Amino acid sequence: MLGSEELVWGVLRDLETSGLAEKEKALFRFVAKMNHDSPKISADDIAQLHAAGWTDEAIYCAITVCALFNFYNRWIDAAGVHAMSEEAHRVYGARTAQHGYSRK
Repeated sequence: MLGSEELVWGVLRDLETSGLAEKEKALFRFVAKMNHDSPKISADDIAQLHAAGWTDEAIYCAITVCALFNFYNRWIDAAGVHAMSEEAHRVYGARTAQHGYSRK
């Protein structure tokens, strides 16, 4: 199921009814809270992630990725960088899936 475009669209339409595993849904809920209501994140939010099976390191990585994407999106918006086409996203996504993020 991972790597499934159907799964991605299901998550984008409605996380709660998507085919994503509950563990990942818990992390996505947390990331949504980071994006929309970060001042209200509490120890209980972290405890829920631990209960779902996430480690402190994984939670830290999720926080870092979310924060960096917020930074990059705001920088791109303010700097006037043009959006890529859907086709360009597909091409770069396929390349990243095959070769990873680092260029050799």
